[in-house]
Amino acid sequence: MADRVVPGAVDNADCIKEAVCINTRKIMDSCRDKDCIEDLIVFPTLSSLPYIDNALSVRARNAELLHCDVTVREISLNRGYYTVDVTYFYKVTGETFPGNQPVSGLAIFDKRVMLFGSEGKVKTYSSVVDDVDISNDDMPIATVDAVNPIILHMGIAEINCHTPAGEQHDIPDFIRQYFRDDLSSGSNSRQLLVTLGQFSIIRLERSTQLLIPAYDYCMPDKECVGSAEDDPCTMFSRIRFPVEEFFPPDSIEACEDYRSMV
Repeated sequence: MADRVVPGAVDNADCIKEAVCINTRKIMDSCRDKDCIEDLIVFPTLSSLPYIDNALSVRARNAELLHCDVTVREISLNRGYYTVDVTYFYKVTGETFPGNQPVSGLAIFDKRVMLFGSEGKVKTYSSVVDDVDISNDDMPIATVDAVNPIILHMGIAEINCHTPAGEQHDIPDFIRQYFRDDLSSGSNSRQLLVTLGQFSIIRLERSTQLLIPAYDYCMPDKECVGSAEDDPCTMFSRIRFPVEEFFPPDSIEACEDYRSMV
């Protein structure tokens, strides 16, 4: 059985200087997802309602991820496991036909996953006021990595007695500020729908101490380049001309752009 590694100098041929103890967040469990969210209800702005009522159809333009609200809850019947509830807030824009009138609104998507987060009852306090972490039951920390969604389709549906109503959410004030006017619950007769493609990675993390190899101090190799000149044209003349911005590439590698079709 190999000897236990302890903090201090390390003598081997791998250029490792020493073993160092660090405090960091260890990923206990994670998952990735590729969600195709079909017919998500859009809550349009008040100014968009007349255009939606008079349109024959609507063309998709853009979708922007505004915020993710993340909540962690313990699963009582499955020790060490937790549910992670994520609420995605999207700003969706489109264009009506005929008329080419812009319409926009808020779409909300709820997602739940179950991950292993281990157990712990420690409470952590810090001398840095902005870095205080106080927890009564030491829940793991959920982290969501997400990119802007791909807007796949937009449509208009007639509302009838069989049309499902959108789930009610408390919309934070800072989300409303992304829109020029107030949001509506929708038209009395028509509903704006959107289909989105969302890529995301969800992790459960816990604060822990790890022993890692250290190769050397992280000393930057590049010198800081500055200028005492106040002439902006002199500084601009040193910038390389962006040729690639003016001429489209001959080909695009599929692996370089997640939005490319496979």
